[in-house]
Formats: sequence, structure tokens, C-alpha cells
Amino acid sequence: MEAIQKIGQLIQQRRDNMRITQQQLADMADIGINTLYKIETAQANPTLESLQKITDVLGMEITIQVKKL
Repeated sequence: MEAIQKIGQLIQQRRDNMRITQQQLADMADIGINTLYKIETAQANPTLESLQKITDVLGMEITIQVKKL
């Protein structure tokens, strides 16, 4: 699964689990609703800043790992 698609899926799942609407999350993260929609549906290449705002609201963290060979 492509990374952008996986990120969007994880954000949507966490938002759904927390019972937060897209509009509520967009407002809390101070990003546009269209931006959030595009991130969740893998139609955007989100900035690290946007992802950080979203993950902060959702209680998630962004990590980078070295791939296992």
C-alpha cells in the first residue's frame, strides 16, 4: 500500500474511532476541510506541518524508521 494512502487511512480510522467528524478535526487542527478530505482519500501530498497538526489533535505521532532489508 502506498504511504500516502496508508497515512490517510490511519487518520480516518483514528478520527472515526474518536467519533470526530472531518469538519471538527479540520477546525481543531486549523486546516481546511478540503485538505483533510484529500489527505484521507489519498488525493493530496500533505505537508509535514499539516500532518503534525492532525496527529497532535488525534493523539498520534509521526515516526521515521530505516527499512528492514
